[in-house]
Amino acid sequence: MRIETIKAYHVVQPFVDGPYRMSKGREADAFDAVIVAITADGGLTGWGEMAPLGNFYSAAFPAGTRAGVPEIAPHLIGHDPRGLASIGRLMDTVFKGHPYIKSALDMACWDLAARAANVPLVTLLGGKESDTAELYKVVTHGSVDAMAALAKRIVKDGFHRLQVKVGGNVHDDIERVTAVAASVPKGTVIFCDANAGWTPYQARQFADATRAIDYTFEQPCTTIDENMSVRRMLDKPMVLDESVTSLEAMLEIHRLGAADGLTLKISRLGGVTKTRLIRDVAVDLGFMITVEDTGGAEIDTSAMAHLSLSTPEERRLHAIAFHEWVTVRTASNKPPVTGSRMGIPDGPGLGIDVVPDLLGAPFFEIGG
Repeated sequence: MRIETIKAYHVVQPFVDGPYRMSKGREADAFDAVIVAITADGGLTGWGEMAPLGNFYSAAFPAGTRAGVPEIAPHLIGHDPRGLASIGRLMDTVFKGHPYIKSALDMACWDLAARAANVPLVTLLGGKESDTAELYKVVTHGSVDAMAALAKRIVKDGFHRLQVKVGGNVHDDIERVTAVAASVPKGTVIFCDANAGWTPYQARQFADATRAIDYTFEQPCTTIDENMSVRRMLDKPMVLDESVTSLEAMLEIHRLGAADGLTLKISRLGGVTKTRLIRDVAVDLGFMITVEDTGGAEIDTSAMAHLSLSTPEERRLHAIAFHEWVTVRTASNKPPVTGSRMGIPDGPGLGIDVVPDLLGAPFFEIGG
């Protein structure tokens, strides 16, 4: 099997519920996705997707992906897409850094390899540990009343896990989280996610004032050392997200004892290959794991679901259904969501049936 053609599409995916807001005025109206189709000489096609949550969120931006994919793609023509480690080394050789640009290409190769083997992707990732994963919902940054009302609405819809956005003015966020916690039933799982928005001083202020609330603290500060300084005084679990940029970073977090759990973002790490490696090592080291991404519709959410369901259930925190966030469709089926749980679509590879007509004309095409 050899890669014969590669196409890339640009798809803007507006949010169903309007702007997504984080602290410090950071917000986005849509995922700005690049979708990649890799077709082999036998006619099979694999699909990949990468979509940043705005330029403010991580070291990735849509225009960079659109510029980078045409730089890398010609080097992949003629190679066996099932040689996933080899493909990864090749991409790192011909294009240094910028892992997010490689993510959709790597994902498409995994989809293609699983379709060629006529098995679901979850099988190649280690096997399905459960049929579904528990979902969480986000309480975006806003007024105290708005955040409490949104939390109540989410719980009324049957969800039991909330990620509450903090990282703004500390005293206002103390009030926000106190109101959210008071508005939902006891036992509701709450994560307070600052998205690296605070200094250690601010994070310690928040943690000290909210000791009576049961929550997990997520990425309060920017660097691993800053988060470690907060963890030393913390009496709650801590999860790191933005700090997990590579295998080396994950091992440093483990060496320091800086976190109990990790959120792994596929595009931040450079694709399914590196996410799977870091996930497996982290599980063996005892971390709790969430596998997700920076955004996307059916393609990316399906990859997230396959990685989540191949994570041991006792080490899995939760998942998120990004395809339900957006107004556009890219496939004729999608990862199934029932109540507050998500599964994987039936079929080989990612299990979804992408409809090229829904993507528009490719902005890049090579091979054939």
